Amino acid sequence: MKKLAIIGSAVVLFCLLIWGYFYFNSEPSNVAEDAANSTKTVDVLEENDILVFTPRKSDAGLSVILYPGAFVDALSYAPLANNLASSGFKTYVVEMPLNLAVFGKNRAADIIDEASDEKFVIGGHSLGGVMASRFAHENNNEIEGVFFLASYPDKKGSLKNASFPAISITATKDNVLNKEAYNKNKKYLPKDTTFVSIEGGNHGQFGSYGEQHGDGKATISGTDQTDQVTNALIAWLNTSVKTQER
Repeated sequence: MKKLAIIGSAVVLFCLLIWGYFYFNSEPSNVAEDAANSTKTVDVLEENDILVFTPRKSDAGLSVILYPGAFVDALSYAPLANNLASSGFKTYVVEMPLNLAVFGKNRAADIIDEASDEKFVIGGHSLGGVMASRFAHENNNEIEGVFFLASYPDKKGSLKNASFPAISITATKDNVLNKEAYNKNKKYLPKDTTFVSIEGGNHGQFGSYGEQHGDGKATISGTDQTDQVTNALIAWLNTSVKTQER
């Protein structure tokens, strides 16, 4: 009977995942599609289910690994990734199984192993940030910093004793981020954590995939929010991260 119960629970979980995938799964916007094209300053390619945005002219000495939010296609983060690469930061956006980072927490390991000459920061949007922090917790010697976009570390991804810095970027119109959990889990952030709030931004506009169920109404454009997130990340990379590179 116990075995049957376990099988039954697994079937229910599988059905819920499939339902969630089709109900919540989002499609990248046209803006995201356009940002995934190579330009005069950025080369874009897809390899091993990873979108790679490589600067053509300069290299800032740090690379970025980004984990998408739940049920969000990796392509949706092309505008942010293109912006970062245009500023010299090679950026990897990781495609996840069923668009759920919980099934791909260690995907960053392959990137790091294959690019041993690069130094990395890792982070993500929403669930992606949680899984990125768990990876950083388990591989802290491989990471120079962690960023959270409408996200936070949990106990399994505690970074409170981390020697590297973090940045937490939130938005004032975000009705998806669990504020109570966010505030409760601040204790797992490193001592050196920068906090940034995007006035008028919401949860969905950390990517470029349209409206998200239950989200607040943004009072700034998606492009404006992407630009503000880009500027905050670049400032953090150039100050907090570079000044403590190991």
